[in-house]
Amino acid sequence: MILTIPTEPFSDQKPGTSGLRKKVVIFQQAHYAENFIQSVFDVVDGKDDATLVIGGDGRFLNREVIQIAIRMAAANGFGRIVVGQGGILSTPAASHMIRTRGAIGGLVLSASHNPGGPTEDFGIKYNVANGGPAPEKVTEAIYARTTTIDRLLTVEAADIDLDTLGETRIGGMAVEIVDPVTDYAALMETLFDFDVIRAAGLTMAFDAMSAVTGPYATEILENRLGFARGTVRNGIPLPDFGGHHPDPNLVHAHALYETMMGPEAPDFGAASDGDGDRNLIIGRGIFVTPSDSLAMLAANAHLAPGYSQGLKGIARSMPTSAAADRVAGKMGVPMFETPTGWKFFGNLLDAGMATICGEESAGTGSDHVREKDGLWAVLLWLNILAVRQQSVVDIARDHWATYGRNYYARHDYEGVDSDRADALMAELRGKLADLAGTRVGDLVIEAADDFAYTDPTDGSVSRNQGVRILFDGGSRVVFRLSGTGTSGATLRVYLERYEADRIDGDTTAMLADIVAAADMIAGIERHTGRTAPDVVT
Repeated sequence: MILTIPTEPFSDQKPGTSGLRKKVVIFQQAHYAENFIQSVFDVVDGKDDATLVIGGDGRFLNREVIQIAIRMAAANGFGRIVVGQGGILSTPAASHMIRTRGAIGGLVLSASHNPGGPTEDFGIKYNVANGGPAPEKVTEAIYARTTTIDRLLTVEAADIDLDTLGETRIGGMAVEIVDPVTDYAALMETLFDFDVIRAAGLTMAFDAMSAVTGPYATEILENRLGFARGTVRNGIPLPDFGGHHPDPNLVHAHALYETMMGPEAPDFGAASDGDGDRNLIIGRGIFVTPSDSLAMLAANAHLAPGYSQGLKGIARSMPTSAAADRVAGKMGVPMFETPTGWKFFGNLLDAGMATICGEESAGTGSDHVREKDGLWAVLLWLNILAVRQQSVVDIARDHWATYGRNYYARHDYEGVDSDRADALMAELRGKLADLAGTRVGDLVIEAADDFAYTDPTDGSVSRNQGVRILFDGGSRVVFRLSGTGTSGATLRVYLERYEADRIDGDTTAMLADIVAAADMIAGIERHTGRTAPDVVT
């Protein structure tokens, strides 16, 4: 029996670049999660008897919201729900599941790299039939519905056993509990040469950060590729990620960094985040920035079976360094610069215009799914190392010798008062027209703009995507407010310096004049009161 429950709108359910993210206590308000889920269902066309995938990263509240979503899906006419065992599905595995099952879409329950636990973060994202994040027109429609919603649809039913594989029914709807790992691992075996990787005798350390990739990494790295037991650290997903912040950067994965910089370091080190879509790459004695990793993966992708025919194109988010642009130029393939948000890559991938995509925020992926994919990047690196029989350091140095080096860093100022952050960006945008040709220290500004993107697949335009200050010689600074936090504002400042020949410099020293210019241009300390960023990546 379908129950119709009256409700009232919440004013704060506008999705960001990756769905709706709030503190757990916000989601625990009566009808809060239900309102957003019902708004998704009200917007989705063709849901009658359709298949919907549901899964998450195992964080606190994951199981409870899955049970709510299952009952609501039954009331809203879906024919089949596919759920990862234990409520677990990494974001790339969910994307793959949506595509292979012919699902209308999926609910991905995650706040990605944000902390988990009773006082931390939770999130809900809707992915569409291609397996990728909902495009802006869909998220805007969902938000519009949240502002007017007045009723919820659900059914009376007992909780589903999420831990037992198999199929049950709620009314006329089937609920199928599936192994979250097997299909994804099989996909990876079609893309990479597992025999070559096994034969290379590589050693590695992988930090799953007590998050969703633990089961996937254990199955693929230890069981299928034969890496030693214990290669996967923190491999059991925990609701609070073991009290750690599951963001694969040098701050939160510092133990892995120390291992890789030590005298007994293995050949290769990597980590992934809360929901499995980001990656950290560290070789023995060298950290590879996400921007450089994208460029190096693109330059060497042909060494893996899944990409042996070459690339159709490369895409990067605007804040990501231009290192990949130089690879695309040498290859003679198209290069696309998009706004931040994987949904923009999805259109290019669907149209067959790009094969490999990446973001400076540690997300890389390809046309095998429609999400960034942390383990995919790790496996492509392993395939390259095995074929080239070189260290990460040697591969990086060869790359820089060929293409030059884009010294790069991102400075995050977290929890900035939203009004102050908005004032900084407004003042910065107000002076853009007068910046070209001016000098800041020893740097000359070549151009300045507020990045706008016209999607080549559908002609849609996305404006106000971040302020770019471009200097003579290929260096630049980018300012952008992040949409992935749950409190205050995060000011992200992206710093880049290109050197054709000086490839052995210290990144901090090489970027010092860019850092100084960023503060002079935007008044970071004046607006935020901060003398240093909270996180440097």
